[in-house]
Amino acid sequence: MKVIVDDKIPYIREALATMMIDAVYMPGSAIDNAVVRDADALIIRTRTHCDATLLEGSRVQFIATATIGFDHIDTAYCNAHGIRWTNAPGCNAASVRQYVQSALLLLEAEGALRLSASTIGVVGVGHVGTLVADMAEAWGMRVLRCDPPRAERGEKGFVSLDTIAREADVVTLHTPLTREDNHRTYHLADDNFFASLAQKPYFINTSRGETTDTAALLRALHHGQIRQCIIDVWEHEPHISLPLLERCYIGTPHIAGYSADGKANATRMSLEALALHFRLGEVPTITPPPPTVTSVQAVMQASTKAEALLQIYSPHRDSQALKHHPECFEQFRGDYPLRREETAYDLGK
Repeated sequence: MKVIVDDKIPYIREALATMMIDAVYMPGSAIDNAVVRDADALIIRTRTHCDATLLEGSRVQFIATATIGFDHIDTAYCNAHGIRWTNAPGCNAASVRQYVQSALLLLEAEGALRLSASTIGVVGVGHVGTLVADMAEAWGMRVLRCDPPRAERGEKGFVSLDTIAREADVVTLHTPLTREDNHRTYHLADDNFFASLAQKPYFINTSRGETTDTAALLRALHHGQIRQCIIDVWEHEPHISLPLLERCYIGTPHIAGYSADGKANATRMSLEALALHFRLGEVPTITPPPPTVTSVQAVMQASTKAEALLQIYSPHRDSQALKHHPECFEQFRGDYPLRREETAYDLGK
């Protein structure tokens, strides 16, 4: 069996070696039709587009993407040609929660927002949105949850996008990317959306770059329809909008979900799906390394929990690096030093 693997997927080499599988590792963008022609399986990230151009004439029968999103997979083509595919839903939900939490805590630390007196609108309440909403409530925020597909199925507790536009001080997107007319999220945040925002909120996008119309977002910043924005996902990655990067409060290279914990989850889920499909048996345990500390800073000094959480992770660091070197977007993303989530630390009470 031949397996082609994106060489930026962490913790996978040791696991595949334990499973006695010989794999070929290469950059996701270099995986092409010639490479996959004699492959049985692919384990990829979003940089590999699995469509007819890639798969035609190959013997690929299984694709695992170590990501939540799967819009880089032509699912209709795969289904029509008997190619099984899987993604890793919820794998990095806690990591994105950490990113959004840190962004909110930065806004509060800098006096821009008082969380306990603010309303947040969470658009898309799946794995990630649910954790973000629960986190915001834990910090005393009033939370408005918007998920039209779930509301349509009769689930309770959801408000309309119009309600969020009227009442939210922060709007955060956690939707999949869909282009169909029913609940389309492509350019969900467009000129009309930004014009409807009554509270001039902070705008956060950690979902998909194409859910936001970049030109409309720049116009919203220029006309004061929003107070500021926090952007981790971009249209046309890695060729991101430099004017938007310059204007945004925080701009990061699509790494909100890049914790060691989330990556380990995604790798494990991909390998479990591979093992199930090919009847390979048990998958080895994948454990991220402990947090990195120096001998003089093994104990964190912080007067509040918020301060401690920002020492664990502050997106300002990633934002400053990207703003200084936007041409390194792919390098920053590909070589990201995976952070640990707060559960890896002893924060006491």
